[in-house]
Amino acid sequence: MKKGKLIIFSAPSGSGKTTLVHYLLNQPELNLAFSISATSREKRPNEIDGKDYYFVSPEEFKQKIKENAFVEWEEVYKNNYYGTLKTEVERLLNEGKNVVFDIDVKGGLNIKKQYPENSLAVFVQPPSVDELKKRLENRKTETPEKIAMRVAKANKELEYAKEFDVIIVNDNLEKAKQEAYKIVKDFINEE
Repeated sequence: MKKGKLIIFSAPSGSGKTTLVHYLLNQPELNLAFSISATSREKRPNEIDGKDYYFVSPEEFKQKIKENAFVEWEEVYKNNYYGTLKTEVERLLNEGKNVVFDIDVKGGLNIKKQYPENSLAVFVQPPSVDELKKRLENRKTETPEKIAMRVAKANKELEYAKEFDVIIVNDNLEKAKQEAYKIVKDFINEE
């Protein structure tokens, strides 16, 4: 059986990476499976444990760090950890799936470093930081302070774009979906 590949989507919050990943997951011919991250942040009302994230306490997360259970992890904000469990990646690869990640920029680059042979790192870039701020405000899920934190973080994250294999500028969602589909399909079909 052909070993699965890893497709990493990273972007500043609000760039549209999650929308692109959901679109790709709905294309059965790509044989994609979503790598569910673990997080210690609070669950949002519409989120489901084991589907959107594995929600764990900060204490449990720190214990897993000690056990070296993560491919990558990061403390994104104080006591707000995110990480990719090694068991999750191996489980999906063993099922013969191509694993898709929706992950922050540093985490994406860390995964790429650990699986350089069979991974593709895609950076989804917003048309501008102003547009990004508008998108975050339109979500109506966060306080103005949180949005300001995310925008500040986005400015830093945009500096890493050049370290990714591919950059998709999401200024038109339909165009970005088609571009993402072609890039992923071509990568999966490479020998």
